Amino acid sequence: MDLNSIYSEIITDHNASGHNKHHIEGATMIEKGHNPSCGDEIELEIKIVDDRIEDAGFTGVGCAISQASASIMIDLIKGKEVKEAKELIETFLGMIKREITEEEELEKLEDALALKNISNMPARVKCAVLAWHTLNESLNKK
Repeated sequence: MDLNSIYSEIITDHNASGHNKHHIEGATMIEKGHNPSCGDEIELEIKIVDDRIEDAGFTGVGCAISQASASIMIDLIKGKEVKEAKELIETFLGMIKREITEEEELEKLEDALALKNISNMPARVKCAVLAWHTLNESLNKK
């Protein structure tokens, strides 16, 4: 199985699973994100305790890429300190913009690496970054 197949499987699995698509009881932050070019919408709910992301979830509608990206992001940030989450946002956005290309730096993105080649599809970039921009907006209000 080649890398593209593995990456496609990760995106498909996250889109179909819905394991992060739910409300968070006791959420301390709720942020809406919208991609006007395609209509994707998410509402990101985060529960932060002692500067650590204890739990997160999202609701909303969108294409497979936006939904999978949100789910992958949530798996990645749960349990992380806010500072770490902000670093992951920078790394992810840098990967999509092709500003960060070092494999060692990108490895910390784990399954989010599956979205690396989205940068080759300009129309889909906004789908992939929607959740990440929404998380950034939310954490910047903290």
